[in-house]
Amino acid sequence: MNNRFLSAPPSSRHTRERNNQRISANTIRIRLSTSGLRARRPYIGPILTQRLRLQRTLWAQEHAAWDRIQWQSVVFSDESRFCIDHAVDHVHVWRRSGERYQADCVREHDRWGGASLMMCCCT
Repeated sequence: MNNRFLSAPPSSRHTRERNNQRISANTIRIRLSTSGLRARRPYIGPILTQRLRLQRTLWAQEHAAWDRIQWQSVVFSDESRFCIDHAVDHVHVWRRSGERYQADCVREHDRWGGASLMMCCCT
């Protein structure tokens, strides 16, 4: 499957146009399901390259032995973005269990597109 984000009905139309064969959307869903693929909500975020994974692993290893006093000097923050001008579309991706962070299963997000409100909290 080339485009994991393509739902069954467009995939059916594409197959009909390309191969001149009629395959129903339900048949496509069944075939994908029997091969272990399920339609799931994609992870939305940056794609983690090998370099980024290595950097995150090294950071975790460097800080694994920190005690409570060392962690008290760190500020933890969290932020949430609320989109104002458009609804978030509900997209699914066909993937197997354990493929959530695989590059072709990740939907990259647009960091600056559209009107939004950003909320931040620190502890």
